[in-house]
Amino acid sequence: MKIDKYVSVFNIGLQNTFVYRWNYFLRALFGLIPLAGTVFLWSAIFKERGGSLHGYDYGSMIYYYLLTILVSNLVTPTEDEWQIAADIREGQINSLLTKPMSYLAYRFSIFMSGRLVYTFVTLPPIALIFIYFRHYIALPDHAVTYVYASISMLMAAFMQFFITYSLAMMAFWILEISTIVFIVYSFEYFLGGQMFPIDIMPAGIQAVMKWLPFYYELFCPIAIFLGRLQGAALLQALAIQTGWLLLTWAAARAMWKRGLGHYQAVGG
Repeated sequence: MKIDKYVSVFNIGLQNTFVYRWNYFLRALFGLIPLAGTVFLWSAIFKERGGSLHGYDYGSMIYYYLLTILVSNLVTPTEDEWQIAADIREGQINSLLTKPMSYLAYRFSIFMSGRLVYTFVTLPPIALIFIYFRHYIALPDHAVTYVYASISMLMAAFMQFFITYSLAMMAFWILEISTIVFIVYSFEYFLGGQMFPIDIMPAGIQAVMKWLPFYYELFCPIAIFLGRLQGAALLQALAIQTGWLLLTWAAARAMWKRGLGHYQAVGG
C-alpha cells in the first residue's frame, strides 16, 4: 500500500530522533527557565496595579504561560527547517526525486515522529512544573472544550509544519535561510501569544491579529482551553484557522513545485 512507505519513514524517523532524547530533555528543562522570569514579572505587575488585567489575575496569567509551554512543545517543529534546507543544499533530495514518494508527505512523516519523541521526552519536566503550580490550574468544566481545543491544537501543529516547510523551500534560491527564519519566528513569538496573551491587547489590534496566521499557531487552542473563546467567537476562530491551514498547505505545495523547477533548471 502507498501509505506503507510513509509508515516506514515514520518508524525510521522515530528511531533516529530517539537517539537525541537527552538533547530534547535538556532543551525542555532549560527552556523552562524563562518561566521563572515571567512569574516574577507578572507578580510585580499585579502587585503594582492590583485586581485583574482583561480578565486575567495573577493565577490565571501563570496558568496561561504554563499552557503556552505545554502547547509549544507539542506543536512547534524542531530543527525541521534546517534539515529540509540541508537536503536541498547538499543535494540529498536527488535520491528522493527518483522514488514514487511525495517529499512533503515524507517530511511530514518525519515531523510527526519527531513530535512524538519530543513530547514523550519533554513531558516529565513540564509535568513537574504543572505540579508545582497546581494551585493555579483550573480544568475546563465541559468535555466539548477538550475536543475543540484538541482540534485547534492539531491544526496549529499542521500549520506550523507547513509554514516551516515553506520557509525551508527558500533554500532552492538562497544559500542561507537563517535570516528569513529568524524574522518569521520573531513575528510568531510576538504575535502568536508566547510573549503575552493576545486578548489583553486593545480591541482594534485584536481584530487585526485574528486575521493573521500567527494567532492560530499557539494562542487559539490555549484560549479555547481556557474558555476565553466560546460560542460564535469559537466557531469563527476554528473557521479562520481551517482557512489558514488550507492556505499554508497550498503554499507549501506551491513552494516545492516552484523551487523544484528552479532546482532542475540550474542542474540540481
